[in-house]
Amino acid sequence: MSDPTTNAPADTADSTASQHTAGAFDIRNIIGALLGLYGVILTLAGLLGAHEPEKTGGVNANLWTGLVLAAAAAVFLVWARLKPIVVPAHVEPAQEDATRPGPRRHPGGH
Repeated sequence: MSDPTTNAPADTADSTASQHTAGAFDIRNIIGALLGLYGVILTLAGLLGAHEPEKTGGVNANLWTGLVLAAAAAVFLVWARLKPIVVPAHVEPAQEDATRPGPRRHPGGH
């Protein structure tokens, strides 16, 4: 026998697979890319730049900060990949609301 409740999860899975995601416009991707860029720059500065241990207490601050930023970037990018933001296919237009401010028209065409 065919049970309609067993078909419901399959239909739901098909409908979520066809939905659009935010993709590159997801803020987590943008933050991850910026943190990654800064992380690479600081890591290269720590590896190739002049190391002045007397200023940082014997720690290569650029190298360690760059590595931490690269790790944070990886967390953001993996998070955005595993849990993407689903963009709804249709959004209802805003209803006319008297309490909602609208554009003001100036008399005289100013």
